[in-house]
Formats: sequence, structure tokens, C-alpha cells
Amino acid sequence: MERISDHEMLLNMGPQHPSTHGVLRVVLKLDGEVVTGAVPDLGYLHRGVEKLAENRTFGQFIILTDRDDYLCAMLNNWSYCLSIEKLLKVEIPQRADYLRVIAGELNRIASHLLFIGTFGIDIGAFTPFLYAFGREREMILDLFEQLCGARITYNYVRIGGVSNDLPDGWVEKAKMFVAHMKNCLKEYDNLLSYNPIFMDRTKGIGVLSKAKAISYGVSGPNLRASGVPLDLRKDAPYGIYSKFQFSPAVRQNGDCWDRYMVRRDEIEQSCGILEQALDGIPAGDIMGKVPKVNLRPPVGEAYAQLEGARGVLGVYVVTDGGLSPYRLHLRAPSYINLAMLQDILVGWKVADVVAILGSIDIVLGEVDR
Repeated sequence: MERISDHEMLLNMGPQHPSTHGVLRVVLKLDGEVVTGAVPDLGYLHRGVEKLAENRTFGQFIILTDRDDYLCAMLNNWSYCLSIEKLLKVEIPQRADYLRVIAGELNRIASHLLFIGTFGIDIGAFTPFLYAFGREREMILDLFEQLCGARITYNYVRIGGVSNDLPDGWVEKAKMFVAHMKNCLKEYDNLLSYNPIFMDRTKGIGVLSKAKAISYGVSGPNLRASGVPLDLRKDAPYGIYSKFQFSPAVRQNGDCWDRYMVRRDEIEQSCGILEQALDGIPAGDIMGKVPKVNLRPPVGEAYAQLEGARGVLGVYVVTDGGLSPYRLHLRAPSYINLAMLQDILVGWKVADVVAILGSIDIVLGEVDR
């Protein structure tokens, strides 16, 4: 802590702090208990992932995408593979497209469950964490383990399709989970969503207006909580999302509670998409016609994007005809969403900082890359 005038002082929050959910430092300028300025200080988890891509083959780099948003690795695999598939102009078998949607929506639910659990802890409610993180999310990890062999750094999508077909009985287990998950949402509402203390700590706090959300380039649940119904699964469908019936989860006030509720609503929406996908899986191949070794996309560039758990997840790749990307850049939604923090913290008390930061739902592996 450093005093800078008779009334103001600087306070370091992080880089090691429980509520930052990773190594993030936020320099807070305070007038008593009131925040008058905030500057996020990034880079503590930088690994040079984009540069590493230039020294990996196109297939080898897939595994590094797991480590960016490690809470939603399936969608990170998928966005990278989409960009390479654009260059190759390869046709993806319909069965593989269904499996990608199923894995992606399960991962979106797992990511939002972790958010619900940890956000509750940020506000002082511990019990929802035991349910969301220790019960329902574990059920999804069981399904992922059967699907791809891993529970944490899971990796499933491949350039041209997916790595494995479904094991026997997997679809039935997935349907049982979806039915269970839909019933659990009422439990979460009773435990947390409509808890008076939780609502007092989050409603009207850290408001992000629609105009500011757009000007900062915010996307995903944070944008939809401010009243902008942009969802790439609906507005720029990729894969087979145009086949499914669903409406983007949208709220209007842009406060911490709305950012929480949009994610809660998206779990319900993902369950609906999963029900449709699990009922419609066609027979067929799980990989398109892609060389297994010496994959050399033609010279060119491509950009692909999808709706990640935290917003628009994009990959820009440039190729020179070699075995590795010539240049690769990631549009990481957590990095872009974090920029609004310096604006929406101003005017609130120190005790509200934890609630506001938690409601943005960042992953530092993706922020720093």
C-alpha cells in the first residue's frame, strides 16, 4: 500500500489473491474505501503460445490450445481446428460435427458450473461450490474421461473431425446427466441465485452499459448480460448449430447478478441443445479426408471463430506451405473482457471489487497466453 496524497492511496490486489482466480495484479487507487482508479497488470502467466505454434506441426499444436482456457479446452481445440480446416477446405463428416457440438456444450456447462461455485465463494457462499464443482462438474469429467481419456487437460477435436468415436452406453449416460442437470438448476436457484444476501451483493453492482460493452469489444455472457443478443452459434452458425432450436440467454441491466444469471440460463440452454444433438447423432465416419502425417495446408491465411464459454474465441493463422503455421494469433475473450475492469470498478467500494472481478469470469491462461 502506498499513500499518494492526503486522501488517496494505491493498493496492490494480487498477483497472488484468492479472488483473482490466478496470477493477476490489479492496482487500485483508493479514496478511503472508494475505488477512484484501477489498472490491471497482466503477463504473469505468459508462455509465448503463439510463438510456440511456429515450431510445432499443425497437429502438434492442438494440445497447446488446451492450456489457454483450460476450463473450456474442447472449444479451444475446436476453434484452432476450424481455422486449419478453412485452409484445407476439408469436409467434416456429419457424425463428427454432432460429436463436436456435444463435447462443446458439455464443456460450456462444466465451465459455467465452476463459475457458479467460485463466484458463490467470492461472495461468501460456500455450499453451492460443493454442488456445482464437486457433483455436477465431476459427472461431466467422467463423461470426458470415457470420451478422450483425460479429466483435466482433455483434448478431443482433431483437424478434420474428432479423435475417438463414442464408447458403448455413452449416449445413455449423457442423457441421464442432462436430465439431472436440468433439475439441479432449481437447487442452485434456492441455494444461491435468489439468496437475499447474494442478490444484495450483486444486483446493481458493477454495471456495464450496452454502449460501453460494445466499445470495449466485450463478448459472450458479459455482453449478453448488458442487453446485446450476440451469440455466434445463432448469428454466424458454424458446424451444425443452424440445425438446433435455441435462443441466446440475454439480460438487460449489465450488473454482477445479470452476468451470473446469463451463465445460469446458458446451462439450461446448453441442456436443450444437448438433448437435440444426442437424439440426432447420425452413423458414419468421425474423420474427414486429412493426411495423418506431413499435413501441409496451402499458402494463405484464415480466421475462424466460435462462441466460447467466455465469448468470441478466434484463431488467425498464416501459412507458407510448410509443416507449421508461419504466424498464429488468438483472439482470447478473457483478455478483451478484462479491459472493462478499469472502468466498471470506479466508484464502488473495496468490498465490491471481488464481486465485480468474479462476475467477469476470466481465465488467466487465456489472458496471458
